[in-house]
Amino acid sequence: VDLSLDAALRMAEIEHAAGASATYFLMTQSVFYNLDSSEGVAAITRLRELGHRVALHADYPNAPVDDRFDAVVAWHNPDPEYMRTPLPDGRINVMQEPWFDPATYRSDSNQHWRSGCPHDDLRAGAFPWLQLLTHPEIWAYQGETMGQTMRAMLEAERERRLQQLADDRIDLG
Repeated sequence: VDLSLDAALRMAEIEHAAGASATYFLMTQSVFYNLDSSEGVAAITRLRELGHRVALHADYPNAPVDDRFDAVVAWHNPDPEYMRTPLPDGRINVMQEPWFDPATYRSDSNQHWRSGCPHDDLRAGAFPWLQLLTHPEIWAYQGETMGQTMRAMLEAERERRLQQLADDRIDLG
């Protein structure tokens, strides 16, 4: 979850309703959300209530052990020299063997499927297993391009932020 806890919760609700579970990787150093805020605490609680796992989405090399998370780490914007290196403390790096295989990995980064769209192969049962990396912001907001989708997210955030200001008794008149 790079940008929006709201988008993550929307996606988590849909997955739960469909009987699916996922691991949501949350950032402790995000400039877009604060896990220590009441909103952040509530998001972690709700993700777990919906049957999802919660793990750390870390900025290399900072991957502090944090009891809010399962013992799994995914690097944010990883570089090849470290992205598949096991963590020294025994937590799982999702990009290390045996949990990662390029043949069974798909990512929607920047609204483009890396290694191809998985939809047809999923329907055909072509994967023995699949590690699917999705970014909730891409799926929760409308847009044909990443730019359009991000602008839609920003507009939704604007409305949410205005409500937060009003809730905090800020005179917007």
